[in-house]
Amino acid sequence: MSEKPVFKLNGYLGILVAVIFIILGAWIFVFTNFNGIMLSAAVLLALIGIVSLTGLTIVQPNEAKVVMFFGTYIGVIREQGLWLTVPLTMRSTVSLRVVNFNSDKLKVNDLEGNPIEIAAVVVYKVEDSAKATFDVEGYKNFVQIQSETGIRHIASQYAYDHFEKETEMSLRKNSDEIAAFLAKDLQTRLSVAGVEVIEARIMHLAYSSEIASAMLQRQQAQAVLSARKVIVDGAVGMVKSAIEQLAEQNVVDLDDDKKAQMVNNLMVAIVSDQGTQPIINSGTIH
Repeated sequence: MSEKPVFKLNGYLGILVAVIFIILGAWIFVFTNFNGIMLSAAVLLALIGIVSLTGLTIVQPNEAKVVMFFGTYIGVIREQGLWLTVPLTMRSTVSLRVVNFNSDKLKVNDLEGNPIEIAAVVVYKVEDSAKATFDVEGYKNFVQIQSETGIRHIASQYAYDHFEKETEMSLRKNSDEIAAFLAKDLQTRLSVAGVEVIEARIMHLAYSSEIASAMLQRQQAQAVLSARKVIVDGAVGMVKSAIEQLAEQNVVDLDDDKKAQMVNNLMVAIVSDQGTQPIINSGTIH
């Protein structure tokens, strides 16, 4: 079931027409000397005027009125203002405003089986008020349940972080891509309720308390190893450059043993965490 426009008339004009019918019916009733046909016409005109007033409805900005006539859906009024629609109808209000849904912190196992805590914010609005009213039982509760289901699904498809495979996507490093996938997944789930997902983004992501300490140590160790690798790579390049410059400029002639000793000393001096003490050789280098 989808939205469709319903018959409506400007409310002020509708009130004017209804009042004219009622006044006309009263005038005929008073000045017709109780003629049977005229009396029937007077009652009919007054009844039409009174019944038509039951079709008056007020539509607020960013709201929609879903109109039902004795259980039959006949259409929707989206334009704000005072309107006169089909009389004797029931009209339910659906908000078209943008809504923020903040999920609870959910405990989920990621792709690698690690328990994590995750929460997200979903920004949505009703796009089709007929679907939101008739196709689901309480669209707000439906959005809440399906959003949490989608968050659990996305969290289980990716690892919290990749320590060995730096090129693969993870929840921590690829937040923008994960947010796009989450929004797309939620839009698929919520389209049945006539809801448009404007944005979905992870607002909380952490390891569960039972493994948080161990995973923090793992992250710290990985960071130390990465930093060490950068330092060692730089040190190797510096030592290589120093030996090549000494050989090219004939500053000193070093044999293999002296080169090995020089490499060792330079690597220790560059890579060491603590400051090294220089030793001045005042004699021969042999």
